Amino acid sequence: MNRFIRSLSPYLNRLTIGGAILTAIILFLVLLGVVYLSRRSANVIQDPPAPVVAIIPAPTSTPSPTSTPQVTPTATVDIPPSPLPGTFSIGSFVQISGTGGDGLRLRAGAGLDQPVGFLGLESEVFLIVDGPLEGDGYTWYLLESPYDEGQKRRGWAVSNYLMTVQNP
Repeated sequence: MNRFIRSLSPYLNRLTIGGAILTAIILFLVLLGVVYLSRRSANVIQDPPAPVVAIIPAPTSTPSPTSTPQVTPTATVDIPPSPLPGTFSIGSFVQISGTGGDGLRLRAGAGLDQPVGFLGLESEVFLIVDGPLEGDGYTWYLLESPYDEGQKRRGWAVSNYLMTVQNP
C-alpha cells in the first residue's frame, strides 16, 4: 500500500487536493439545491381545473297537430321528350344525353322491371343493334358498346336519353 501512495505522490500536491475538495463541495451544494427545489415544487398546490357544465334545458311538450297535413307528390325527374319516330335506326351510332351527368341504366330487357346490366355514362357512344320496342310507355333500343375489346357491353335503353351521332 505504501508503494501505491508513493506512485501517486508526484500527482498529489496541495493544488490538486484543494481542487478536488472544492469540486466535491460545489457538487454537493448543487445536489442540495436540486433536492430543495424539487421538494418545494412538489408541495405547491395547484388549483384543479374548473369543471365544464353544459346546461340542457328540460324538454317541453310538443303540441299535437290539429289536422293531418296533405302531401302532394311533385315531379322530381324531368324526362326529355321522346324523339320522333324514325329518328334512330339499326346501325346508327347514338350518344347518351340529357341525364344531367347521372348516366343511363342499360337493362337486360325493354322495360323498367328488367334488371340493370350496367350504367352508360353521359356522352358515351353506342351502336343500335335492335329496336325499337315499346314498353312501360317508352321506346327502347338495344345498344352495344362499339369500343369494348372481347365481351361487348349490351343493354336496352330508353330513347328519350339518346341523341344521334351518325346514321348508317
